[in-house]
Amino acid sequence: MTDLVDNVAAVESDGLARIDAAASVADLRAVEQELVGGKRSALAALNQRLGQLAVEERKEVGRAINAARTRVEARIAERAEHLAAGEREARIAAERLDLTEVIGRRTTARGRRHLVTQARDELEDLFVAMGYQVAEGPEVETDWYNFEALNMPPAHPARSMWDTLYVRLGEAESTLLRTHTSPVQIRVMQSQPPPIHVVMPGRCYRRDTPDARHLPVFHQIEGLVVDRGITFGDLAGTIEAFTSAYFGPDIHSRLRPSFFPFTEPSAEFEISCIFCQGRGCRVCSQSGWIELGGCGMVDPNVFAAVGIDPEEYSGFAFGFGIDRCAMMRHDIDDIRHFIANDIRFLEQF
Repeated sequence: MTDLVDNVAAVESDGLARIDAAASVADLRAVEQELVGGKRSALAALNQRLGQLAVEERKEVGRAINAARTRVEARIAERAEHLAAGEREARIAAERLDLTEVIGRRTTARGRRHLVTQARDELEDLFVAMGYQVAEGPEVETDWYNFEALNMPPAHPARSMWDTLYVRLGEAESTLLRTHTSPVQIRVMQSQPPPIHVVMPGRCYRRDTPDARHLPVFHQIEGLVVDRGITFGDLAGTIEAFTSAYFGPDIHSRLRPSFFPFTEPSAEFEISCIFCQGRGCRVCSQSGWIELGGCGMVDPNVFAAVGIDPEEYSGFAFGFGIDRCAMMRHDIDDIRHFIANDIRFLEQF
């Protein structure tokens, strides 16, 4: 019996050493087969010799064999997990793909801000330098902010000026994608008392068919000033200061009577043609002037909607297209270039 117990210990010791020395999962499985894998394995052969022993001795040696088997199988499981993890990491490293695109010896090109984004940033910086703050608002608006608070109640004929995209939320035609950034003016006047000097850039939406001058998604920037004693002259001076600062000292502005439901009086502002400096050319139809945006004095009804006393305060507002500014400044003939993602166009700016 003693010789048999010694044989069990020897088989276990040798087996554990071979398990630890296995270099791969395949090698480990071969060792496992030899130790505990079947009737011809080392521990199974020792089990077959139990019949030569007395009953009491058979129990003792059987317990020793079972204990050795348990320890060997535990070591095999531990070693298998370690080897499998190593092989998995090696396989991942070997199968890794380098997706870096290299074109000859050319340095990989870096991206840049879109031209419209560049124009927005420049306009923001210009107005901040003039003493304005920048405000933003939601692109999904209620009918009240987009129309009613701006002096356009339901069924008002001025609503036909905007081809509106409504959202299926709440009551029919109660929620929409904003058609201009003017709702931000209402939110600003609700959130703070005068004096107010803010510009509001952002994305707008209308049901326009894309063509050389129109997109259903476009960008605007609006300005709002509310304080005591604000006059139409302040508005004209602000438009002129902006025009010269953005387009150059040789470019000037003028105002022409117009109509907007949220301003009274209202005007369209034009700038002298940046291509011919006002002499007349094909771009300005020989007039020397190019229309840029709209403006006017804030209508008293708009002040009443936000709780500002029109007897105490007055103000002006203006707005124009950021996309249009970029087109004019860089002589771009089709607004659709901005969304075509043509790398030949984008690399120029």
